[in-house]
Amino acid sequence: MKDIELKDGQEFRAYQFELRANQDEEHGNFIEGVPIVFNKRTDLGWYDEIIADTALNNTDLKDVRFLVNHNTDMIPLARSRNNNDNSTMQMKVEKDGMHIRVNLDTENNSEAKNLYSAVKREDVSGMSFMFRVRKSEWDETNPDHPTRTITDIEKVYEVSAVTFPAYSATSISARCSHALDSAREELESLRREREMKAAEERKVKTEIETRERELALLGL
Repeated sequence: MKDIELKDGQEFRAYQFELRANQDEEHGNFIEGVPIVFNKRTDLGWYDEIIADTALNNTDLKDVRFLVNHNTDMIPLARSRNNNDNSTMQMKVEKDGMHIRVNLDTENNSEAKNLYSAVKREDVSGMSFMFRVRKSEWDETNPDHPTRTITDIEKVYEVSAVTFPAYSATSISARCSHALDSAREELESLRREREMKAAEERKVKTEIETRERELALLGL
């Protein structure tokens, strides 16, 4: 798996999730699965993360590629263009997440044939997606291990079948460390804003109490 170079704000997540290989007369050989899972708590080390079931309501899904191991140097095995009927990758948002069906040209594309075989044999069962977050919320009920809920994904760039998921239940790939650092900066910024607001409120309260004492001394 090649190192993944992400631009500012881009992140990726991978799940060990059911990825199936099927075939029928209409679509030929295809694979299907759920690369984006809603309301699933995942331990990312110093915090938990949940993707809310509203996260894709306003997401840009106009042009999404299907790759293997996020290898952007390879020719995409499929592509969704506005998710129209002619797209070789179909995406559908369900209650549990975003489902995809990828039509593979196993007759003319050896990489597609190899992937189809690997999924059919269950040698490959992970899926991942690259995305950009527009909005997220933090719950610090447990400040030592907070929870980040992604409520709005701005854009999905690509979906990949992955040999080694970037993380399973309690592990995280070093390739995603910069995304964790960005999340930490986001939380620390939120904490600083809260501290500044609390300090301002304490200052106003102190000024009011001081003024009340002064008026009391004046008998007013």
